[in-house]
Amino acid sequence: MTSTQAEIDRSHLGTLSVLAWIGDPSDGHDIPYLLAYTLGDGPEGPEAGETAARGLLEEIGLPIGDVVMDGTRSPRTFAVQIVLMAGNQVTLTLPGLNATCTAPDEWVAAANESGQAYFLFATRAWPEAVPGRPVTAEVLQAFAGDEEVLTSSAHCVLAVQTLQV
Repeated sequence: MTSTQAEIDRSHLGTLSVLAWIGDPSDGHDIPYLLAYTLGDGPEGPEAGETAARGLLEEIGLPIGDVVMDGTRSPRTFAVQIVLMAGNQVTLTLPGLNATCTAPDEWVAAANESGQAYFLFATRAWPEAVPGRPVTAEVLQAFAGDEEVLTSSAHCVLAVQTLQV
């Protein structure tokens, strides 16, 4: 059974956050990553947030699991967009939602060089990664590298657009 837009209550997502990071360039791993996740603080709790996240991803056509969508072919019409703004601000836009984070300089450089980023939308809540509080590499690896998180996330490669001023 599929969900319809009317059945998805975005308020159940709670706080939507994004985190930008890059692999280790010395290992030849300079891909810019952008991870969207919820804190699990929606009015109905983390389980309802996961259900809402799954419904949102289904609604916008992003499969969950090991399929990597290519959003670089038509970036202006793809349901998910990444825009790099002044001051290393990265804005993620989805239908009816957006979130912003500050990306590290190396993320911005890699995104500018390649013109794209690897995007993950985790359906599992990550309450430990509160916006404004630093996330260590170990904590990030424990969440973003967890097999259950990866297999319950949507994955796509997106063009990184730059705001023209």
